Amino acid sequence: MTKKIPVSVLVVIHTEDLHILQLERKGHAGFWQSVTGSQEPGETLAETACREVWEETGIRITPDMLVDWQLANRYEIFLQWRHRYAEGVTHNTEHVFSVCVPRDTVITHCDDEHCNARWLPWREAVDACFSWSNRDAIYLLAQRKP
Repeated sequence: MTKKIPVSVLVVIHTEDLHILQLERKGHAGFWQSVTGSQEPGETLAETACREVWEETGIRITPDMLVDWQLANRYEIFLQWRHRYAEGVTHNTEHVFSVCVPRDTVITHCDDEHCNARWLPWREAVDACFSWSNRDAIYLLAQRKP
């Protein structure tokens, strides 16, 4: 198995009225999150974001649709997921993006990774996220909107 690169993206998918798409991790009931995923060799961060959005939601986006926040979070990788990385890797750097889509966008969540998908108003989405970086990103998104 190819080991993951400890560089990832977080993509907050939202509507114009700030409803946030959340996905529930398969095998981890109650772990609601935005799209996340590791960079693959040769990809730019924007390409990683577009690929992950497609793989996890079925939504096709292009790099010009993304808002690159120029924000990176460094965090310790949960013990249960460290086996996916090279030996000795304990931290990941996550780059934050967002993309606005129409509310009626069809979501086809990835059955390998997620078991549910839902749209929540941003305040409820903040409260539902298990990840501090995801909570912070949603909160910041709400502050950025006019």
